[in-house]
Amino acid sequence: MKIKFIPAKDAVEAGRLGADIFTQTMEENPACVFGLATGSTPLSLYSELVLRYSQGKLDFSLVRTVNLDEYIGLPADHPQSYHQFMYDHLFSKINIHPRNTHLPNGMADDLESACWEYEKMIESMGGIDLQLLGIGLNGHIGFNEPSDYFPKYTHVVDLTESTREANKRFFTDIREVPTQAITMGIGTIMSARKILLLCTGQKKAEILHEAMFGKVRPQVPASILQFHPKVIVIGDEEALSVIRRDHPDFL
Repeated sequence: MKIKFIPAKDAVEAGRLGADIFTQTMEENPACVFGLATGSTPLSLYSELVLRYSQGKLDFSLVRTVNLDEYIGLPADHPQSYHQFMYDHLFSKINIHPRNTHLPNGMADDLESACWEYEKMIESMGGIDLQLLGIGLNGHIGFNEPSDYFPKYTHVVDLTESTREANKRFFTDIREVPTQAITMGIGTIMSARKILLLCTGQKKAEILHEAMFGKVRPQVPASILQFHPKVIVIGDEEALSVIRRDHPDFL
């Protein structure tokens, strides 16, 4: 197996270890392209990047970013849009230029064209150097839900009820959670030169184990990562508990 597992004591340490990989990527290429993710899992990593920037250790002036996904129907300034999430937790706190940050346009009149334009934009930047991922309870990465095939390109997806239920904590009512999103496809994600998967918490232990050691199948989208040549998984003690039990040689 080509996947590298890095154990962390807790979510805070996982964020620091993840920030080390981001820092190394920036040192190797100050104009690198980061693929970014949202949700609660990457918050400790983003906090650590902001801290290092405030200490004068990092310079984001040449860095470019592309995000995995965005809800359809939420304007960029909506409190729960991923545009706003990235601004609140990272972009507004570092010296990255807005023109170098990119997210899918969930308000586009022509969503199919918006998806294709996003693909072309990523290609025009030379592809993604480091893609950050989380993993959903059903094995989704980005918003690539369990399916009977692996979607190749950026596309519109109908969100499953389990995903909407998991995200309702950010809204006042599940009826406010969008039913669709634009997401990078599995092929887009897999084209990144390196992939960093962060995973924390006991509730992710079983699905992380299945994705990393089970059969590669579109019903568990994250399982495709087994085929990528450079995947790093950083997990806390709880998230890695099943892997540590069943595959201790990998930790």
